[in-house]
Order: sequence, then C-alpha cells, then structure tokens
Amino acid sequence: MDLIYTGGCACGAIRYQINEKPMFMNDCQCRDCQRISGTGHGSYLTFPSRKSVSLEGKTANFDMVGDSGNTKTSSFCPKCGSPVYMTFSAMPNLFTIHATSLDDPTLYQPQAVTYTKRGYVWDHLDLSLPKFETVPKS
Repeated sequence: MDLIYTGGCACGAIRYQINEKPMFMNDCQCRDCQRISGTGHGSYLTFPSRKSVSLEGKTANFDMVGDSGNTKTSSFCPKCGSPVYMTFSAMPNLFTIHATSLDDPTLYQPQAVTYTKRGYVWDHLDLSLPKFETVPKS
C-alpha cells in the first residue's frame, strides 16, 4: 500500500490527506519562501495531482508573483496563521505542501535546494544536496 501523507495547520482547523507520492521535495531560498516561513528558506513536498488531495477546513489565500512572472497562491489557516500549501498558476495540477505541516515531518526528504541566488550565508542547508540558482529544468 502506498504511503498516505497527512497534516494540517497548528490549530487543526485545516487538515489534508494525500494518497500519492511527491514528485519533488525541496528547500527553496526565494524571497517569497523566506517571508512565508520566517526563516532563510521554505521546505516543500510537491505532488503531481490535486485529484489525490483531500482537504478539510477553509483556508485564507494570497497571491504573489514569483521571479518567473507567474502567480503562486499561498494558502494558510485564518485562525492560527500557519502556512499549509501553495498552488501555481503556471502549473495548475500541482499541489505543494509545507513540510512542517505534515503530521510526520520526518517523511520530508529534500532532494535539492532551489533559488540559491536569493540564499543567505547564515541559512545552512545540507551541503550534499544539488543546488540551483533558480528552478531546475525538468
């Protein structure tokens, strides 16, 4: 049986269940991810299809335009403020969760660091991970 990824916000008002494997896990050092996380990077699991995602609760959302010019939507809990997931206008089928929103954050196994051109020397990430100045090409 495939692994089921479950999680949600800090207060429990938002919950999700995802019944497929992530296609990519990364630490992103772009400025938007720094601001959303309150640290030097955000850590994410990206899933190939929203169809495998079951969501409970209502999120608040805000849009931002990334370096690529595409809109990304950040969804968070309106009660506790926890960031839970992101979606992307240029890739509408993808569903990206914040690693710390997982019930079991040890399931997060980063594969790469993206947007290193925005990174800070004080943000120490795994030196063995491949690093990309922006987003790696498919």
